[in-house]
Amino acid sequence: MSNTYLWLKTVHILGVVLFLGNIIITGWWKVMADYTKNAQVIAFAQRQVILTDYVFTAGGAAILLLAGMANVGIHHMSFSAKWLSQGLGMFVLSGVIWVVVLIPTQKKQAKMAREFSQTNVIPDTYWKLSTRWNIYGAIALLLPLINLYWMTFKPA
Repeated sequence: MSNTYLWLKTVHILGVVLFLGNIIITGWWKVMADYTKNAQVIAFAQRQVILTDYVFTAGGAAILLLAGMANVGIHHMSFSAKWLSQGLGMFVLSGVIWVVVLIPTQKKQAKMAREFSQTNVIPDTYWKLSTRWNIYGAIALLLPLINLYWMTFKPA
């Protein structure tokens, strides 16, 4: 193995840590904040969910994708390898869920949270959006967790 491969693999793993770590911690923060039913706590958590998603989830995703694709290109790996093609597919599907469902939901909730942090009245719509975020968030978390196994064990 070349040093380039190992360095890119290290950067790739750093991206995974940032990406997956933030998905887990952000989900925990949001669920626990919602559990308090405290408008100020929820509003603060909603702001942090959006901020950390841009910095750590998106940043980690970019790092892991770029380092992974660089290793694939430089070391002539083939997407015909099941572990690589299906791993990339799970990563992309998780990303689609974030872009299409989770981020728009978070933005709606953040806007609502700015308003209800002043009134202390959390509308039912917020809780419906929170249920949707929890369901799709669980799916978007499960895919990278499966991918972690897939990329580590590289099943045939």
